[in-house]
Amino acid sequence: MNLQRISQRLAPRTRSRGLSLIELLVAVTIGALLIFGATKVYVDSKATYEVNESTARLQETARYALSVLEPDIRMSNYWGLVKGAGLVANQAKQTAASAGAPTNCNANFARDLLLNIEGTNNAYGVGCTAFGSGAVASADSLVIRRASVSAPSGSATEKLRICSTRIAAQLVTDSSGCTAAPAGQINDLIVNGYYISKDSVQLNGLPALRRWALGTAAGTPSFISEEIIPAVEDLQIQYGIDTSGTSGVANLYMDPAAIPTGSQIVSVRIWVLVRAETPEVGFIDGATYEYADRLLATGVTADLNAAGSAGKAYRPNDRFRRLLVSRTVQIRNALGT
Repeated sequence: MNLQRISQRLAPRTRSRGLSLIELLVAVTIGALLIFGATKVYVDSKATYEVNESTARLQETARYALSVLEPDIRMSNYWGLVKGAGLVANQAKQTAASAGAPTNCNANFARDLLLNIEGTNNAYGVGCTAFGSGAVASADSLVIRRASVSAPSGSATEKLRICSTRIAAQLVTDSSGCTAAPAGQINDLIVNGYYISKDSVQLNGLPALRRWALGTAAGTPSFISEEIIPAVEDLQIQYGIDTSGTSGVANLYMDPAAIPTGSQIVSVRIWVLVRAETPEVGFIDGATYEYADRLLATGVTADLNAAGSAGKAYRPNDRFRRLLVSRTVQIRNALGT
């Protein structure tokens, strides 16, 4: 027998080994920790993304709401070529008998031009019926009346218009006889009544910034209900008053209800409270919102529609994120065009 083969038979055999139970448990534990860590990073990243996305949407909503309100307020008391609504003939006060279309709001709601800015404090004051289940009870409303800054649109008889020259102006339902440029000018009459509704077109119970806008229906002047943007929860306004009546610079801000008769309104300060459209899991909005005449000294409310909520600071204590923005708008034509 070959010596090499004999030595191979007599050599001890080495055994092949697998993982021990302890090594397996350690490997499983490390794997579980890695999976948990990756999951935690993903969940936290997703939550951060959702918060950032919600905040961005709030900012976008607020920005759009202000972009609609601001230019309208700035151009109030613009009446074409004349300085001041007092020179516009055929206007009529809301307390007078109806002077004609539009008739789907209070009588002469569109024609009360001397009230180029008409606001109500903690109440609904637009002449038409509020959308859905009504307006937010303690929100302000704001009506702007002015001439358009663009050329008139549509036929000569389907809209209310301001026809003006350098010495006179009149409100007409047929602008075909108005003096043309350059001696005269024709502008559509703009009337927008802004308010906060309890419901939006998108969802009942989701508040929205809406307005009644003077337009055309069936070929005649009529107010049209328009939704500007949903998820706006509150609108508050204050007037900037020039107590001297000559400088055009506000030295006092007051709520609409507190304005003395004949005051020179030169600016409007607006507050818009924007709310997320859906509640956020794990979030509670316990902030106290103080703005305009909503003061902590007056009390706290968790419901803007509750009786007695007017003038109280707002502490919602719910799962909706919010953003409060403010803007002061100078009225370009406060002392005339």
